[in-house]
Amino acid sequence: MSSEALAVPAPYQVNFAHYRRRQAVNLAAFFLTGVCAAVTIGILLFILGYIAYHGFSSLNWDFFTKLPKPVGELGGGMANAIVGTFKLLGLATFVGVPIGFLGGVYLSEFGHNKIGFMVRYAADILNGVPSIVMGIFAYTVVVLPMGHFSALAGGFALGVMMIPIAVRSTEEFLKVVPHSVREAGFALGLPEWKVILFIVIPTATRGLITGILLDLSRVAGETAPLLFTAFSNRFWAEGWMEPIASLPVMVFTYAISPYDDWHRQSWAAALVLMMMVLVTGLTARILLRERN
Repeated sequence: MSSEALAVPAPYQVNFAHYRRRQAVNLAAFFLTGVCAAVTIGILLFILGYIAYHGFSSLNWDFFTKLPKPVGELGGGMANAIVGTFKLLGLATFVGVPIGFLGGVYLSEFGHNKIGFMVRYAADILNGVPSIVMGIFAYTVVVLPMGHFSALAGGFALGVMMIPIAVRSTEEFLKVVPHSVREAGFALGLPEWKVILFIVIPTATRGLITGILLDLSRVAGETAPLLFTAFSNRFWAEGWMEPIASLPVMVFTYAISPYDDWHRQSWAAALVLMMMVLVTGLTARILLRERN
């Protein structure tokens, strides 16, 4: 057999120089992405470690059980701010989650039209609005008509911030439910609203709860909206119609003060707030993970 018969056709010939160049580019890109990931993780660990180093040394039992001391006196704690943070987040959940959840259900099941497109676009726009703008909006809508700051205004501001995130997360988790599940419900003769209420939503329950937790962790550390709405309070806030303390605002107030003891407590408050967000995020990840 001649050498011409054994020759490889041109389309199947391997250009080794081109292959080596592509391999080199691939290795370089892999190295650069690895370096960027390492830098990102390193910065995150540095921030967490720095806060933990200063925060743990400042934590004590009084921090969780006592009210802030007057200016010039050492000691005290932020028990009112810790309780106030949970009250604000609870009210924000009550305001934002139902609206966001129902909006997400509409987009997932009925939003394949121009109205759905407009709702998605509005949710994406709201999700990118700076938090201070949300604070000004809540100040105009709630604080000015009432004539004073209040926990209600702070919860409303955080709740409005939660709506677009809840809308999009609910829509995405409901879309994950296979269409065969819906078709099985229709095959049983169930009306559409019963299929959605008793089949689709329960199937996506774990994902929906995860979305709510991630939504809470998103707004838990917001400070600007609370400065315009809830303001602060160095005492226990009774009810919802008066100013209330919160950890983000206390961190801001104590950090810019000229007192060393306040600086120490601001590190402790930052650590507690960070741990709250971290625990919420880890819980969401655990719920989202597939069960074995």
